[in-house]
Amino acid sequence: MAGRIPEQFIDELVNRVDIVDLINSRVPLKKAGKEYQACCPFHDEKTPSFTVSREKQFYHCFGCGAHGTAIGFLMKYDNMGFVEAVEELATQLGLEIPREAGERSGPDFRPLYETLEKAARYYQWQLRKHPNAEQAVDYLKQRGLSGEIASEFGIGYAPPGWNNLDSELGRNSEQTQRLLTTGMLTHPEDRKEPYDRFRERIMFPIRNHRGQVIAFGGRILGDGKPKYLNSPETPVFHKGRELYGLYEARKHLRKIDRLLVVEGYMDVVALAQFGIRYAVATLGTTTTPEHLERLYRTCPEVVFCFDGDRAGRDAARKALETTLPFIRDGREARFLFLPEGEDPDTLIRKEGSESFEARVNSATPLSDFLFDHLAQQVDMGALEGRAQLAELAKPMLQKLPDGVFREMMFKRLGQQVGLEMPAPKYPSKTTGRPKPKQASRSYLGTMPPVRRAIALVISNPRLGQQENLPEQWKHSSLPGITLLKELLELVQSQPNLSTAAILERWREREEGRHLQKLAGVLIDLPEEDQARELSDTLQTLSNQYLDQEAELLLQKAAEKGLSGLTLSEKERLNQALAEKAQRKTGQTEVDENE
Repeated sequence: MAGRIPEQFIDELVNRVDIVDLINSRVPLKKAGKEYQACCPFHDEKTPSFTVSREKQFYHCFGCGAHGTAIGFLMKYDNMGFVEAVEELATQLGLEIPREAGERSGPDFRPLYETLEKAARYYQWQLRKHPNAEQAVDYLKQRGLSGEIASEFGIGYAPPGWNNLDSELGRNSEQTQRLLTTGMLTHPEDRKEPYDRFRERIMFPIRNHRGQVIAFGGRILGDGKPKYLNSPETPVFHKGRELYGLYEARKHLRKIDRLLVVEGYMDVVALAQFGIRYAVATLGTTTTPEHLERLYRTCPEVVFCFDGDRAGRDAARKALETTLPFIRDGREARFLFLPEGEDPDTLIRKEGSESFEARVNSATPLSDFLFDHLAQQVDMGALEGRAQLAELAKPMLQKLPDGVFREMMFKRLGQQVGLEMPAPKYPSKTTGRPKPKQASRSYLGTMPPVRRAIALVISNPRLGQQENLPEQWKHSSLPGITLLKELLELVQSQPNLSTAAILERWREREEGRHLQKLAGVLIDLPEEDQARELSDTLQTLSNQYLDQEAELLLQKAAEKGLSGLTLSEKERLNQALAEKAQRKTGQTEVDENE
């Protein structure tokens, strides 16, 4: 049932997950005092400024300002939506996500995933049982695929006919609408009824990182057009982000050291059949920055595989330019060009996996490909040609992030043209990732009292559970007082909430951004001193409120006389003046003792 995910479940989720283990599985962390550190995965840096707190269940980068909970990390690092991130964590912890009626907490895509999974099972069944499936089976056998590999990749068959899938799964208007939403049916304006998008095709289900079917690719049987047909963009499928075969590679390999980027579904499956399990394919698009983010988050080396013809070289050049901003130190990109007329599917069947893997191992490094490609465009025997090479190369090299590799590339350019070519100190504005502004480290002592109190409570919710905390400040109209009051009421009524759970309560509210920033404040104090700091800060706010109220009442009395004040106002004025006098007396005694 679609509905809102209960707050109590989010509380339990973020309390049970260990953000250190979660992030460490993607970004290696090192212990640094009570916290953990790494170079930030969201911007380029040499010195670690990315910290993860197990106590707060919170991460914060002091370089670019990125921060958040385990849910927020998955959303930013793995490009997930909120519901996807919650589902991912729940799956890891073995928890079933409850739903409650009422306002939805983000879109619920489960019905769409269920529809696509049913479609995948339908196509697999048709491959085994449909009378016309023999042609598809023969094609797969000719490609050397075993039943085991076909089953592992969920390969199926879309039979002839216009409404097979709709008849099987679209049994009511709601189910038909889901088939339309997921792109399994198409409904052109010139037709009255929708019909199956995929017909007489071998079907390749495309899975996301969790193994859920999100789309399909269909290879036609025969000579029709198009040869390959992909699902359209849908709420659960964005082809510029997805890589076919990545889920299967992760499932098969415990550790992935490199990924081979090929062109088609059959290339991935055929390579897997021959034991090369690290191949993935883009889905009918050139390699995008989103693809590269995902590739390099999986492994440090990417090998792009292209045909050796002119079209393949042009595609390689585009991939090169897209890749440059991502080649920071520790990452590698290579380019493999196949003999003309061959693709990975045909070549590996012809020469075997050992020879094909030798080709991958000897693929051209990015540095060689870049300079060879540029050198072919100029006359290296002439001064003018070498000068032209420098002009062509510099804008490309400036896309590289700061680091040793960038320095070495400029040095190599200098060797090629016969001049010293020092790398510019700062990346050009053409860099794919702009250098982030340095986020200031906030300290308690420099903060206004309201922000200081909020920072203390959000960083350590136990502080708000002290007894006898000052309360007069609650009547103040200072900015942030309402948030502080609501925050304290929450931690007092629900004492088991962690920092991460509290932040998730405010995720969809404007104040949530401020709370996340304040959760990253450095508080280098023992808990006892933090408790005293909070009490003193609330007392300061109370004193400010009482002094302000006394001033206003005295001003009113001066204008209208004491008779112009109500009995309640006279009582508040007397109380405020008395407390102010008491504070003054106490301060005088402190000064004398000192």
